[in-house]
Order: sequence, then C-alpha cells, then structure tokens
Amino acid sequence: MPFREINSKMVEATLSPGQKMFSQRGAMLAYKGDVTFTPNLQGGQGGLMSMIGRRVANEATPLMSVEGSGTVMFGHGGHHIQVINLQGDTLYVEADRLLAFDGTLQQGTMFMGSQGGVMGMVRGQVSGQGLFTTTLKGHGAVAVMAHGGVIELPITPQRPVHVDPQAYVAHHGDVRNKLSAALGWRDMVGRGSGEAFQLELSGSGAVYVQASEEKL
Repeated sequence: MPFREINSKMVEATLSPGQKMFSQRGAMLAYKGDVTFTPNLQGGQGGLMSMIGRRVANEATPLMSVEGSGTVMFGHGGHHIQVINLQGDTLYVEADRLLAFDGTLQQGTMFMGSQGGVMGMVRGQVSGQGLFTTTLKGHGAVAVMAHGGVIELPITPQRPVHVDPQAYVAHHGDVRNKLSAALGWRDMVGRGSGEAFQLELSGSGAVYVQASEEKL
C-alpha cells in the first residue's frame, strides 16, 4: 500500500480489509475507520530467532500490527519521514528508523559481522547501528525516519558512493558496503567523530543520506 505524504513529518496509509501493515509503537497520530492495533509479539523483524538475537544485543524495537479498513496517519518524534518504494529488491535499514511498512514485505535480520567481518561490526558501532540491521524484501512501501531531511543517491558499478557512517540512513539494491579509515590511525587518536571513517557503497542500487550526524 502506498503512503501519502501529508508533510515532511507525517504520512497517511489507506488500509483495506485483508491488508496488514506494521508500525513502530507510538507512531500512530490519528486514524479514521475500523482499524485495530495489536502488539506484535513475534519479533516483527525476522520472527522468533531474530527477536532473541536482537534482545540479547538490546536492539529490539517493538512493533504494532495494523489491520482493518480506514486511513491511518503516522509520525514520530517530529522526525523527517522518507517513503521508499521497493520493487522486489531488499532494503537494509535500522529497526529504530522504521516508522511503518507493508505487511507483505518479507522481514529479516542480518548480523553486521556477515558484511565485512570485524570491520562490519566496527561499522555498526561507529554509525550507531549496533550489531544487527533489518532487511525488508519484496514489493511494497516503507516509511523511514531521519534527521534534517533525506537525499537519495544512486549507486552504479562505475560510481560508488562514500558516506559518513553517522549520516547513513538505509540502502537498497545489489550493494556491497565496507568501512574504511579516512585518516591514519595516529590521526584518529582523540577523535570521537565518525568522520574518521567512510562507508563505501558499490554495486547497483541507492543509498539514503540524512542532513545530520545525529542518530535517532
């Protein structure tokens, strides 16, 4: 189901009988019609084992199942909202950035160490993303949250994109990513900023970058 953007900080979704969507708890602002909201006890992103892994790492984000017939308005914390429409590819995004998404999308969880080993885990800590990231795959819409607005940058085999890890929001497509040091290790002594690292994304797809280095 597509989202209608009311403004930069609010979106509206229209539900029909038999449809389901998920939203972050506390994200519902208002609704019209016969709509029910149920706590999602199955872990949301990837089922029970995913939920256990996230809770061990203290990275679980509670979700609500939203069903019925009507329209629902979503927003959270005054954050900027970016709507991403997937056409069969996979979106990689942190769970706490998810505002709402189609229930038809296949949910999963990826361990950061599986992309780049130790450096993948370092990337998670530098960017504030933790040890896990959420994947959403299929055809449908996703509304994600960010600070200060978002820009979509295309990634092509000829043109990789380098991003400040703390400004990274999400990416989709057949994309490989790796973390590299932008400075020598001696130069990084005493630096607390993620600017000492760069996140390089290559392949085919797109990356979403926020106009801030502040995490949610």
